Amino acid sequence: MTATDAEQLEQQAAAAYAAGEIDASIAAWERLYDVELAAGRPVLAARAAALVALNLLCETGLLAPVRGWLARSRRLVADGEPGPVHALLAVITTYERFLSGDPAAALAPAREAVALGDAFGVDPARGLGRVALARLAVHAGRVEEGVALLDELALDLGAGQFDPLTTGNVYCELICAALWLGQHDRAREWTEVMENWRHGPAFGATHGRCRVHRAELLRISGPAEAAEREALAACAELRPWLRREFGWPLVELGNIRLRRGDLAGAEEAFEQAHERAWSAQPGWALLRLEHGDLDAAAVMVRDEIDHPMAVPWKERPPFGDLRLVPLLAAQAEIAQAAGDEATARTAADQLAAVAERYPTAMVRAEAALAGARAALLSGTPGSSGDAITAAACAVGEWVEIGAPYDVASARLVLAEAHRVAGSEDLARTEWKAAAAGFAAFGAPARSAAVQALLDGPLPVEVLAPAGAVVVTVTRDGDRWRIGHAGRSAAVADLKGIQLLIRLLAEPGREFAATDLAGAMVAETGLPVLDAEAVASYRRRLAEVEEDLAEAERDHDDARRFLAERDRDYLLAELGGGLGLGGRERRSGGASERARTSVTRSVRYGLARVREQLPDLGAHLDRAVRTGTYCSYLPDPTAPIEWRITR
Repeated sequence: MTATDAEQLEQQAAAAYAAGEIDASIAAWERLYDVELAAGRPVLAARAAALVALNLLCETGLLAPVRGWLARSRRLVADGEPGPVHALLAVITTYERFLSGDPAAALAPAREAVALGDAFGVDPARGLGRVALARLAVHAGRVEEGVALLDELALDLGAGQFDPLTTGNVYCELICAALWLGQHDRAREWTEVMENWRHGPAFGATHGRCRVHRAELLRISGPAEAAEREALAACAELRPWLRREFGWPLVELGNIRLRRGDLAGAEEAFEQAHERAWSAQPGWALLRLEHGDLDAAAVMVRDEIDHPMAVPWKERPPFGDLRLVPLLAAQAEIAQAAGDEATARTAADQLAAVAERYPTAMVRAEAALAGARAALLSGTPGSSGDAITAAACAVGEWVEIGAPYDVASARLVLAEAHRVAGSEDLARTEWKAAAAGFAAFGAPARSAAVQALLDGPLPVEVLAPAGAVVVTVTRDGDRWRIGHAGRSAAVADLKGIQLLIRLLAEPGREFAATDLAGAMVAETGLPVLDAEAVASYRRRLAEVEEDLAEAERDHDDARRFLAERDRDYLLAELGGGLGLGGRERRSGGASERARTSVTRSVRYGLARVREQLPDLGAHLDRAVRTGTYCSYLPDPTAPIEWRITR
């Protein structure tokens, strides 16, 4: 190939990246490496190899292939003078070591990346290298120094001093670092800036990542419905690519659904994240707590604390005390529910130590609330007063952050402390505020449970609103029996009826059509993995096998473990995307197809109900919304109570 051919490949790689076609972009860089190597241009071949490694690092989280391409590039420039390629190699090495849990080995190459990046004008090196230095400073406990470096970098991004690849990834890194520390105000500010910047070209996975950050922040601030929409949209945008990171939005979706009271939906999201070798804790443990399985909840969170899943993520701290904060907070909550004073006290003491090192509002809030939980369990003289002081501190910190759900949760602990101290009126005051906070956030089930504390338990027969019409829906083999206004009808177990019942079970909730579609998608849609994606997966698998063999030869157990996880992930993805005999498995991935399919099915199901129960059918025609988002929004002046038995 000629130099012109090489230029065209580089243009193809850049264009594919700008369009969000990550597999195609990486494949073009790989072809460019082959071209430059065959033409006897080792430095240019080394640059292409380094860019393959950089894109794999930023877009897939698969460290074994990153190490393979890093080694190829290093060999080609081993004897050369430092130059732009060395700047790229330094920043890739920094992040490979950082994400592998080796911060000590990441520091020197981070400094080298910044120095060489500045000297040779290599944007990824000078941008991501500075982020790495900031993160390493935070990890070492120099929080103010690290945050100052991040603020300075944010100003440079706003001034347009970096290329699109660097800009998108550094914005994401800034937000991740702020969320690490629980600095939600700073994370919101940077997320809004990233949101404004991202419109236009896709630039790799920037759009999807920005949506996950928005979902994370909405999970804190509410409304919960908007948080779930962002998480679902992030899943749709990130799913098509070769990326373990798909587990990240799935976990966020599970956490949001858990707060909304959609326990089945949360379970589904956590299971899918776990299948992709992504840690679903502590959300999964808290889900077990919601189900009343205290033993399983305690085991889950303790195991994650003692044996953290080895995930090369930038989104959460891959090591260090900050990684433990949500886990210890969940452990204290589970221990309180189980009456396990020793575990609650240990978790509270550990959180207090973390708060000493990282005194941000979020860490202080979690530490104070855990301390209140432990004090309530101690039963010693003055313990209720200690619990009141600590819980009130947590409420104040969460109010300052702007986190209504967490404020309400802390108020419940404060209410219990007042009750134990004999102040029933103060307890009721906190319960009222908590119920209102949960409702405002969008957690109606949690709000209703708190309201029950105020009202006392109600008999089942009076739980329906006054004057409500009761409709029964009961599964009967391959049919559903519907009872309404003294009449009964049987309808077939159609997809549309199944979807309709899902809407009826949660009045007011909006479901994305893409989420509802599920198994409805016709077998004749687009391939889950197209030919280029399958080839890319197989290339990555071969690289992982090479890395695994090298790790085994060097008796490097940590590296071998990570490579095995990469291999398992790739094999699972190939298995999901290919049918028997290597044939493509097909699925309708377009949101428009999901919208059309779901709407048609629901409307067909409504017609079947209307044929047999005209009055009920007329009500459903008015109350059921279909489209990109589907919901059941009944008229509050004509209440209906649905009693659904599956």
